[in-house]
Amino acid sequence: MSTILWRERNLLELLLFKLEEERLVLAAGLDRWLPRATREVELVLVELQRIEEPKAGALDVVAAELGLEPGRTLDEVAAAAPPPWDGLLEQHRQAFLVTAQEIGPLERVHRDLLGMREAEAAMAWLEATGSDGPSSAAGPQALRLVDEA
Repeated sequence: MSTILWRERNLLELLLFKLEEERLVLAAGLDRWLPRATREVELVLVELQRIEEPKAGALDVVAAELGLEPGRTLDEVAAAAPPPWDGLLEQHRQAFLVTAQEIGPLERVHRDLLGMREAEAAMAWLEATGSDGPSSAAGPQALRLVDEA
């Protein structure tokens, strides 16, 4: 279980870095690198999802060894674990909480910047079509897409 928790901590740190990197790319207007930065964030999220099941299984095994029911949280397992495991598991839990607090604001900034980028693209499209709106070649579908955005 310890190996899985370390892996998850490393992935969360990497996610934090990749979100920060993506934010910087967005803020700098480096659109060329945006798809790559976004893909890297997605890859880390996939890896985090992949370890979720093994982590839950490992927690269940340790919980059973400690006389707890399956489905216990890391906090509950840490509270029931003997020293030094109680402290080590609590350190993992605290690290997860700190990293999650750091990721939250970055995720909001990321969404806001992406929204601004989409709005700028829509405005550029509107300006390119002239003051009378889109050309007839664009058709009603283009109008719906802009309206929905």
